[in-house]
Formats: sequence, structure tokens, C-alpha cells
Amino acid sequence: MEQLNEIVTKIDNFVWGPVMLILLVGTGVFLTVRTRFLTWKNLGYALKSTLSKEARTKSRGEGDVSPFSALTTALAATIGTGNIVGVATAMVSGGPGALVWMWISAAFGLTSKFSECMLAIKYREVNAKGEMSGGPMYTMKKGLKNKTFGSVLAWLFALFAVIASFGIGNMTQGNSIAGALHTTFGVPTGITGIVITVVSLLIIVGGIKSISKVSSVVVPAMAIFYVICGIIVIIGNISNLPAGIAMIFKMAFSVKAVGGGLCGSIVASMMSAMRFGVARGVFSNEAGMGSAAITAAAATTDNPVRQGYINMTGTFWDTIVVCTITGLAIASSGVLGMTNAAGEMLTGSDITIAAFETILGSAGGWLVTIGITLFAFSTILGWEYHGEKAFEYLLGTHKYNMIYRVVFSLVVYFGCTQTLSLVWNFSDIANALMAIPNLICMLLLSGEIAKDIKEFQSEIKK
Repeated sequence: MEQLNEIVTKIDNFVWGPVMLILLVGTGVFLTVRTRFLTWKNLGYALKSTLSKEARTKSRGEGDVSPFSALTTALAATIGTGNIVGVATAMVSGGPGALVWMWISAAFGLTSKFSECMLAIKYREVNAKGEMSGGPMYTMKKGLKNKTFGSVLAWLFALFAVIASFGIGNMTQGNSIAGALHTTFGVPTGITGIVITVVSLLIIVGGIKSISKVSSVVVPAMAIFYVICGIIVIIGNISNLPAGIAMIFKMAFSVKAVGGGLCGSIVASMMSAMRFGVARGVFSNEAGMGSAAITAAAATTDNPVRQGYINMTGTFWDTIVVCTITGLAIASSGVLGMTNAAGEMLTGSDITIAAFETILGSAGGWLVTIGITLFAFSTILGWEYHGEKAFEYLLGTHKYNMIYRVVFSLVVYFGCTQTLSLVWNFSDIANALMAIPNLICMLLLSGEIAKDIKEFQSEIKK
């Protein structure tokens, strides 16, 4: 078993290594240049559309849920423990400069997210039940010129998405919730497991409509709540903020390993800042992974480009807003490099909790725990839909979707009660492998993406 674990860990480190990160960010860079930076120029338009009244209605075109609900369901799967735990881990492993590399990967991730979501709507289908089915697997099957190649890529993508949905989207999240509640409030993991399984089941059985109803309330509420708490911590430590920001930028671009100042005993160079920043950034906002495109395909819209812009803001909210708040709270509170009673360096959620406690006292720990619980729970809901649609694609029918929903909900219990590093690493690999067919597909269709986005410009000018 241990040998197997070692092998899986090695594969995991390889698939999330430099090659993968260059592919992910490189595709984003290529698409951004190919679309003549229109995704950057129109970010204001995209944010305005997202927050408009019209986005909450199903007035334009066809679909299952409103444009705003499609975005919040995608965000439910995206804004997760990565925003609280992942940022902290990146700043410990890669130094505070990792935050800058998270921003850089997000800037190019905007175009990747736009492209995969736009294509998913363009090539979506209506299943026998009258529901929308779409996502990278349909884009590959219908959009690529070589049909055999397209079908193979589509099948692989769907397979990896189903595997990832049980790991990254389910067990990993359940584990985070159970761990956080046990540490802060002493809740037995078994009880957490039962409660979350039952609540998940009640929401998931209703399909995309009930998932999106819950997401469109929970996601904005939890994000606003977390951001406000984070801002209070940053303002409380405002005297350290200039030094914290200076340290973030200095450590992001220093070729030699540097440390000291506000980051305690942590020493890191530009390479490690880049590696951990990009990896955690991509892991957090999932740009280029193709997962958000599955949910985007359920949106009611009259133009794929219009919804592509709305879904693209997911990367902005996730990384530029939520991750930045966590990063600045940690950087300004001086908790980096701190050790616990046993003399081990603080990492993961502990460091975020320590940062929040500097201003909010013990309530800081509770708030972060509640944040982790809500973020992780919403991720379970969002990923269920991703997995279900991939499962439907593999079987070629919607008839077994209910079985998937029930099994998915029951697996949450195992996630809460078992710590399986094997499962974590295995699903991490599946998550990376989903990205490969998706990136190939976007590169092959980049001409089409550029053409469609250019044609839509006249609509924006109106």
C-alpha cells in the first residue's frame, strides 16, 4: 500500500509539475493574444453584465437556469478550500510572492475560462429529458474536424471528470469540513459525515435547478461574508500592510532565495513562488480545466459569447478577490513562519486561522471554520453536476443520473470519516488529466474563438 502511495504521489507531482503549468498558463497566454486582449478590455463589461438584473432572469434565449445561477453554480465548485487553505499553503511553500503568480495565472486564466465556457454553450445539446447537456466533451465531439480524435478526447475528458468529481469534488471537501469542525468545535467526524450526506442528498436529488437555487444564495453570501471578515483583519493590521505588500512583490521576482521581515523563517525564490502560486491559482480558479464549462452549458442565453463573458468573471471573483483577501490578511498579520506548541511551522487552514485571530480573537477561528465548511459544501454541490453530466456522456443516456446522485451523496460520508492520501493524490491526477484534452481542444479551436469574440464586439458597443 505504501509503495502504491509513493508511486501515486510521484505521478501527482509530475502531472502538476512544470510541464502542466506551462501548458495551462501558456494556453491562456496564447488565447489572450489570439483574441487581441478582448477578454481584458471587456472585463468591465463582463462584471457589469454579471451584476445586472437581466443576468438573474431567463429572458434571453434558451437554457435551464439563469446566467447568474450558471455562474454561481460554477463558482460553487470553484470557490472552495483552495481560497482559504490553498493560498496559505502556497505562501508557506513558495513564500508570500506566490500571491503575485496567482494573479498572473488568473489574468491569463480569464481567457481560458471564457473560451471553454463559450464553446460549451455553442456545442451543447438537449437531452431526452429536455435538459441542456454540454461541456468540453461535447465541444470535442462536435467541434473538432477530426471526428475520431474528437471522440477519443471527449471520452477521456468525461472519464477523468467522473473520477475527479468523487475525489476533488467530494471526498476531499468532506474531509476538509469534518477536519475543520472537529478541530474548532470538537464535532465527531461521523456526525458531520451523516449531516452532510443527508443535506447533500436532499439538494442533489433535485438536479441542476435545486443545486443552482442553493448556490445562487449561498455562494454570494459566503463570499461577501468572508471578504468582509478578511478586510477587517487587513484594516486591523494596516500598519504592517505596506511592508507586507512590498514583501509579496519583492519575493515574487527575486532570483535568489530571500526571507526575513514579515515572513519569519520562510525563505523562497522566484521559481518556488512561481511554481506554487501558479499551481494553487489554477487549482483554485480551475481556468483551463474545463469543469466550469459543464455548468455554463446550462445557462439561458441567446449568444455563447455573452455567457462566456459572464462565466469568465468566475476567475476574477475567485482569485483576484477572494484569494487576495486571504493572502493580504496572512501577509499583514505577521503569522507566516510561526510555529505551534509542538514547534512545527503553521500551514494550511491553521495559518489563515492564526491571521484572523490576530484581530478577531477566538472568533477568527470560528469564522474561518464556518468559511471552510460553506465553501467546501458548495463545492460538493457544484462538482456533483460536473460529474453527473460527464457520467451521462459516458453512458450516452440520462437514465442513470439518479443513481449517480445517490452514490455521490453517500460517498461524502466516506470523505468525512476517512483520511486517504491515496484518494487525494489520485483525484488530483484525474483533475490534471482533465485539463489536457480540454487545452488541446481550445488550441485547435482558437481561430473560431477569436472570430466569435470579434463578431460580438459590435454588440458590446451598443
